Amino acid sequence: MNEIIKKIEAEQLKENVPEFNVGDTVRVHAKIKEGNRERIQVFEGTVLKKQGGGARATFTVRKTSNGIGVEKTWPLHSPHVEKVEVVRRGKVRRAKLNYLRNRVGKAAKVKELVK
Repeated sequence: MNEIIKKIEAEQLKENVPEFNVGDTVRVHAKIKEGNRERIQVFEGTVLKKQGGGARATFTVRKTSNGIGVEKTWPLHSPHVEKVEVVRRGKVRRAKLNYLRNRVGKAAKVKELVK
């Protein structure tokens, strides 16, 4: 049974998954369906966490819109996620940045990774 599930999930994986980490600022291009039309909406923010593996892998992005924090979680291999582009790399020492939820203004920023 376990091998059957692994085969089905392997078929559903995307080939061109972008390389990004926690703390990076990303632009997520997501397909939005409104009535009978489809369009692409861009959501730009900081990656708070990545979790799961295989077809079940998800990532959470947080941004502030009009002074209110907005978080969205997307499946990494979803057909609704058109593409994910990295705007800037972040320098963090944590796997999950839950502490950013309590920060406001400049304190909520993540330092940029300089190579």
